[in-house]
Amino acid sequence: MTALIGGCPACSGSLRVQRLWCPKCEIAVEGNLTIGTLARLQPEEQQFVIEFVKASGSLKEIARRYGVSYPTVRNRLNDLIARIEGLEKMGESDE
Repeated sequence: MTALIGGCPACSGSLRVQRLWCPKCEIAVEGNLTIGTLARLQPEEQQFVIEFVKASGSLKEIARRYGVSYPTVRNRLNDLIARIEGLEKMGESDE
């Protein structure tokens, strides 16, 4: 199964979902549905968020898990914060 992509591959604009379908019971939901901010992150960014939560927000623990320095993790988190803020602003302008 292919993962949901977070943005338009042609122009990087926000994507909308028109239909969700359950393969178990075959129920479908249709409409103009938005994709949440976390789902619009790149897979490696999503994984970083997951690891951050599993480490109870400890940057020191994340640095240990990734085998990098604390400042490297801090910079990565700062980049991720900026990316999330940008996605949120982009989402607001699409509405």
